[in-house]
Amino acid sequence: MTTEKTTFALFFGNRGFFPASLQASARKEMIEVLNKLGHKTIALDPAATRYGAVETPDEGEKYSNFLRQNRGKYGGVILCLPNFGDETGAIAALKDAGVPILIQAYPDELDKMAPAFRRDAFCGKFSIMDVFTQYGLPFTALKPHTVHPADEKFQAQVDYFDRLCRVVNGMKKMVVGAIGARTTAFKTVRVDELALQGHDITVETLDLSDILARLKALEDADPKVKDKAEVLRNYASWDGVPETAFNNLVKLGVVLDAVVEEYHMDALAIRCWIELQQQLGISPCVLLSEMNDRGLAVACEVDVGNAVTMYALKRASGVVAACLDWNNNYGDEENKCILFHCGPVPQRMMAGKGRVTDHAIIAKVLGQGRSYGCNVGRIAPTPFTFGSMLTKNGRLYFYLGEGRFTDDSIPDDFFGCAGVAEIPNLQDTLQTIGYLGHRHHVSVTPGQVAAPVREAFEKYLGYEVNMV
Repeated sequence: MTTEKTTFALFFGNRGFFPASLQASARKEMIEVLNKLGHKTIALDPAATRYGAVETPDEGEKYSNFLRQNRGKYGGVILCLPNFGDETGAIAALKDAGVPILIQAYPDELDKMAPAFRRDAFCGKFSIMDVFTQYGLPFTALKPHTVHPADEKFQAQVDYFDRLCRVVNGMKKMVVGAIGARTTAFKTVRVDELALQGHDITVETLDLSDILARLKALEDADPKVKDKAEVLRNYASWDGVPETAFNNLVKLGVVLDAVVEEYHMDALAIRCWIELQQQLGISPCVLLSEMNDRGLAVACEVDVGNAVTMYALKRASGVVAACLDWNNNYGDEENKCILFHCGPVPQRMMAGKGRVTDHAIIAKVLGQGRSYGCNVGRIAPTPFTFGSMLTKNGRLYFYLGEGRFTDDSIPDDFFGCAGVAEIPNLQDTLQTIGYLGHRHHVSVTPGQVAAPVREAFEKYLGYEVNMV
């Protein structure tokens, strides 16, 4: 499952003494390019104003009404300047847009600088940016300052802006589930629900006893149980896993899916030890892996903060995310470490299908055969973006960075799912994270998308961000 690309509302700015042909060609070019890139678009009817563009405050009000009538149908606005454009009409049109705004300006051609052909959008873009800043209206402006829609550089701008919009719109009215109380020893994952709610993120909590009761009420003949069993058998290798443990994992998977649907959850964090092992003989790692592989964002150890971060990173990358431990040094390599967890890594981030085993660490406490569900495998080499979140004094604090998973080997007896991460200036990064008070978990997603995530967080969502 991949994240759907953003639908854009198109705004065309106008200055009346420029030729109308500039508006007509820009409208055609912009729609064609965006459609080709996989984006749907909406735009004001060409008959609603002169050329369907906006110049005056009255025309701006018409465009503002157009946006209100289409609220929920678009996730960002692309403000296109075929010519200088009028800043007064633009602010009247977009001051209540409620979504990110990308300002694009057409370049002039050196052989078409006579009054009949020149655009002056280079200059007009400054006026739009100036007035938007005066009004406190956030916007995005990318390099180069002017760019034609057909230029590959504009396509890169659209890709960046799309990722930014997906993060901003995903975080608004986000719902994250917390199943079970925080594991007593893990004060590192404490989170302030009111701070999250103050940023439009709702936490829905469920007691683990409710989950267990739902699981025990399921019948083996239930079609959902049979369907989930087929999915899980095909998802990983189950050689040596007792049928009782497999059946309990299947039923827990059905219950988790039902909870996600019931509460309209975008992300989830679950108490994964030690009651599930004591009462059911299972560890939910492989279930979390499969849910993450479907595009959900599911963290273990009731780490709500990283469930939120995973969801944001997943929205930006358009694919999947995982929650890992900052776990081991990698020999004497100062810029490499081992990132690991017991198995929640989605298969799309793994080098191959996982192998379900008993949980080697928990087995030391409960004995062998009491914690099946650990998903053993390796993370495939890929560039990645990483981050995490904590709450403090009503604010959300994130760090973000980029690195790559390498093809360096890890000892065969290393259990769970792990990868060797190479991060520039890793020792400085670890110092920064530690001194800021961040947790031992880190969220990762394939691809290097820290820049649009940072802008989304800081400019449009009001989060605090440290780049590491």
